Amino acid sequence: MQKRRFGRTGWEVSEVGYGMWGLAGWTGSDRKETDDSLDLAVASGVNFFDTAWGYGEGLSERILGDLIKRNPDKKLYAATKIPPKNRQWPSRPEYALKDVFPADYIVEYTEKSLQNLGLEQIDLLQFHVWEDAWAHEDEWKEAIQKLTREGKVAAWGISINRWEPDNALKTLETGLIDAVQVIYNIFDQAPEDNLFPLCRKLDIGVIARVPFDEGTLTGTLTKETKFPADDWRSTYFVPENLNASVDRAEALRTDIPEGMTMAELALRFILNNPDVHTTIPGMRRLANVRANVAVSDGTALDAAVAEQLKTHRWDRKPTKWSQ
Repeated sequence: MQKRRFGRTGWEVSEVGYGMWGLAGWTGSDRKETDDSLDLAVASGVNFFDTAWGYGEGLSERILGDLIKRNPDKKLYAATKIPPKNRQWPSRPEYALKDVFPADYIVEYTEKSLQNLGLEQIDLLQFHVWEDAWAHEDEWKEAIQKLTREGKVAAWGISINRWEPDNALKTLETGLIDAVQVIYNIFDQAPEDNLFPLCRKLDIGVIARVPFDEGTLTGTLTKETKFPADDWRSTYFVPENLNASVDRAEALRTDIPEGMTMAELALRFILNNPDVHTTIPGMRRLANVRANVAVSDGTALDAAVAEQLKTHRWDRKPTKWSQ
C-alpha cells in the first residue's frame, strides 16, 4: 500500500482508504462480512477510514470504533462528519448557517461522534454539507476553534456537495479547514479546475469520494438495473440518470486497457493525480478489498490512456434526484 502526505496535517495516509457509507442506506450489508473486510483492509495497509454520524445514525461510527479497538498497536485515521441539523442533503443556497450548523449543535455532535468512536480525539471532523456563503460567519469558526483547543478534534474538513466543487473556495481561504472531500472520478473531473489548485496552494488534504460514480464505473449496471426501495440508490438512479450513466460507461469500455477492469481503471485514474491524497471506495466484501488495495502498486497510468480519459469528462449540475 502506497502512502501519501495528507496536506498540512502531515499524516501519512493510505492512498486507498475505506468509505463506510455502504454500511447503512445500502442493501446487502452483513456485519460479519463487514468486519472481515475491514480487518483485511487493515492487514493490507489501509489506515484511513471515512464514516459519518449520518450513516445509520452512528452505527457506522461504532463499527469503526470497534475496528480501532481491535487494532491498538496501529494508527488508524478516523474521519467522520457532522450531519446537517435540518437533515437536508445536500445543503442549498437559501439555507442559513443557524439552521444547519449552529455552534451548540457542532459541539453536541462532536461529542456524539467521540462517544460512538470510543475516542478522546477525532482525527478529521467534516461538515457533511456546506455552503460557501457561510465562509465569513463567526459562529462555526468559534465552535471549531474551541473544540480544537480542547483537543477533541485534530483537523477539520468539508464534504463538498455533489457536483459543486467550487462551493467551498472562500471557506478554504479562511485557513481553518485542513481537508476537503469531493466527488472526483473519470466522469467528475471538475475539481481539477479550481479546487485542486487551491488545495495545492494552501496545502489542504484531498479525499476523492465516489470513485466508481455510485457503481456506474464498475461496469456492472445496465438500463434494467433496479434497487430495492429501501436502498438509497433507488432514488438516485432514476431512469434519467441510470440511462445516461450506462451510456457513458459503455462509451468508456473501448478505452479500457487490455487486462484491466473498468473499476481498476477508475481507481488508477484517481491515483494518477498527485493532488489526491486518498480515495475512499466502499468495500463491503473481501473481494472488493483485495481488488481495490491491489491498485495501490505505485504504477502510473500510461500517458496516452490518461490523456484519453480526459475526453470522458461529464459536467453535471445538482438536480432533485442527485442528493
